Amino acid sequence: MEETISLHDIFKTLKKRLLLIITTFVLAISIAGGVSYFLLTPVYEASTQILISQKEIENKQFIAQDVQTNLQLINTYSVIIKSPVILSKVVDNLNLNTRLEVLNNNINVSSEQDSQVINISVQDPDLQKAVEIANMTAEVFQKDIPTLMNVDNVKILSPAVDEKNVKPIRPNPILNMAIAALIGLMIGVGIAFLIEYLDKTIKTEQDVSELLELQILGLISPISQKKFKKSKKNNKKRGELDV
Repeated sequence: MEETISLHDIFKTLKKRLLLIITTFVLAISIAGGVSYFLLTPVYEASTQILISQKEIENKQFIAQDVQTNLQLINTYSVIIKSPVILSKVVDNLNLNTRLEVLNNNINVSSEQDSQVINISVQDPDLQKAVEIANMTAEVFQKDIPTLMNVDNVKILSPAVDEKNVKPIRPNPILNMAIAALIGLMIGVGIAFLIEYLDKTIKTEQDVSELLELQILGLISPISQKKFKKSKKNNKKRGELDV
């Protein structure tokens, strides 16, 4: 016999296991919120921008090809910024107790499309430390790049600033709780249908009808223990009166 599930059966199962679904839903949100607010360490981000242009050659006009050359060198500059040559001096100047590999992973270098502006972003649990690392990286790069490449025009456009009331970039408790709510809802619905599928007990007359495929002719209503005792007592009194 092939089993089919109707829309009515689905809503019936959801209504029947509504408490389980709500419990799983609330539990998932609570766990995500607790972990996000109390267990995960907040991470802040500080950014600085630098402008790089190619060294001007005497008696040479500045043409569009020079700009294109500068744009092609942006990737090279990005690699240099995150190289041990620059980062080792950043560590020494700030007396950081951080390995170069870790510092490299915490620094992100990017550039806007068709722009000679480079963004240096630093992530750290301490906002002030992130600001210091971002600014020091830009300063060291500005100082050392003329000796590394044919560049002598590096300007710091906007240094990183330690502002008050800055929100961490992660964790995002609202996003985490929203994702947890969706996952909790899916888990609750899944468990509800799993329990319903594994539950083979017969509880109602409909279960008997579906299992045996027979029409129900009559029902025996359940009687509580209190009513049973009261009925037994009345029958006993009626018997005594008949005697």
